[in-house]
Amino acid sequence: MFFLSIVLLLKECPIYKFLSMLKNLLLIVSLLISFLIQGQNQFQWNTKNSKIKIPFKQINNLIFIKVLVNDIPLTFLLDTGVAETVLFSLEETDHVKFFNVEKTMLKGLGNEDAITALRSSGNTLKISDKLIDPSHDVLIILEEDINFSTMVGIPVNGILGYHFFKDFLIEIDYDRKAIFVYENKEKYRNKISRRYQEFPISIEDKKPYLKAKAVLSDKTITAKLLVDVGNSDALWLFENDDITVQIPNFEDFLGRGFSGDIFGKRARISKLSLDTFQLENPIVAFPDSISIKNVKLVPDRVGSIGAEILRRFNIVFDYASNSMYLKKNGDYTDAFSFNMSGLEIHHKGKQWIPKPVEINRTKITFQSGETAATQTTSLALEFKLKPLYRIANVRTNSPADFAGLKKDDMLVSINKKPAYLYSLQQINALLKSKEGEKIKMEVERNGQIIATEFVLKKIL
Repeated sequence: MFFLSIVLLLKECPIYKFLSMLKNLLLIVSLLISFLIQGQNQFQWNTKNSKIKIPFKQINNLIFIKVLVNDIPLTFLLDTGVAETVLFSLEETDHVKFFNVEKTMLKGLGNEDAITALRSSGNTLKISDKLIDPSHDVLIILEEDINFSTMVGIPVNGILGYHFFKDFLIEIDYDRKAIFVYENKEKYRNKISRRYQEFPISIEDKKPYLKAKAVLSDKTITAKLLVDVGNSDALWLFENDDITVQIPNFEDFLGRGFSGDIFGKRARISKLSLDTFQLENPIVAFPDSISIKNVKLVPDRVGSIGAEILRRFNIVFDYASNSMYLKKNGDYTDAFSFNMSGLEIHHKGKQWIPKPVEINRTKITFQSGETAATQTTSLALEFKLKPLYRIANVRTNSPADFAGLKKDDMLVSINKKPAYLYSLQQINALLKSKEGEKIKMEVERNGQIIATEFVLKKIL
């Protein structure tokens, strides 16, 4: 009773009222800061429609979409395998204004150490003018070597990952080359669950993981895999006591990560099982230990399931419910193929190519006060920009290696057709077309034109 009386007296004094007001003010400020932190990197629904359609371009199994960054149109790779939004190339753009910039370090796959990046906050990202984030963090990579445009043949400015997927239902329809975004409501989940097969996933370090069964030559293992739509391969596995590189195999360049080139071996495994979905003889990349030294792996992860498998399904990601939904599409039965030439071809830029064009002219002459028109035809040269291709890597003991082709050779022609008439995707498709296919190539090396040929050979 005495204690209660003291409290009641304190409540009447000015100091107590001031402290109480200060406490309430601090609570309001704390809630406001919490709200602002939660509001960062969150896309807002900016349409009365319940579904948003986003067309995408698919190249080498990868998905590319248009994004406005501070009102500048850029092209982004969509990638569930990255936690942050990353920007690494502005070569096709005059300028982009960034805000609140500070230096940071970034590690990733590759055979080199961490690289320097800048973190910028308070940026506005817009997708189709229907998804808007007014306060988005962007990592800006300063390394000139980080440029994925050369690998896909179109300008690529950055990567969009977790923050696109986390708040809505995201359907990737590979058949229609479109992404459908749904408000994260139960009615949409019910519709999707009737058409798709549901798989549990875990979201760890802002990335999705699922469990599958991988059947190697002599054993079946349960594999915890990163679901990575930004990896063009079918499957990556990391060697351990249970996982060994299968025979036959070959050493290969696997790609480019934030920390440099990635090397390893490729082989086939007997099967990958996703519940009732059975994928026979997928090709697996086994990255070497140097290439994954900088990667902080979540517990029990043994690899990644990539887009060469994922493109065979239409997929719905539901991060909020820790679920992923799969449905077979028209590519489900495609065979797992690989580049049988041993060549890694990159886009090197563009070149001016002259093209003859006919120009019709009408000539007017005056004779005896009358006019007469005569038609004449002449030839002129019209110059157009066409792609230029470079050999970025030649696999040792491959058909291309035995044919004498070398790194940094510039492609002149393929099968007697100018190389610039092919897209990079068409070249890659040709090099994995069928065993026994003869490929004729002309390349330029040190100013000399070298002609050679080789036959595609299946070694897996």
